[in-house]
Amino acid sequence: MAKKLKYEDLILSVEEAIEKLESGELELEESLKCYESALDSIKKCHAILESATEKFEKITNEKNS
Repeated sequence: MAKKLKYEDLILSVEEAIEKLESGELELEESLKCYESALDSIKKCHAILESATEKFEKITNEKNS
């Protein structure tokens, strides 16, 4: 079973990828893999935020009912 990554861990991985890419020290193929990995992490972050937003709205609606 794959470990579920936390939002904060994903953000950290994106920040690390940005640093690597901005360093200019990666070969083209490594840069592409790093970029692709960062995009994947960003998509996962977006999904986590969407889920949290839905939960927040559900809780808020229940409290206001």
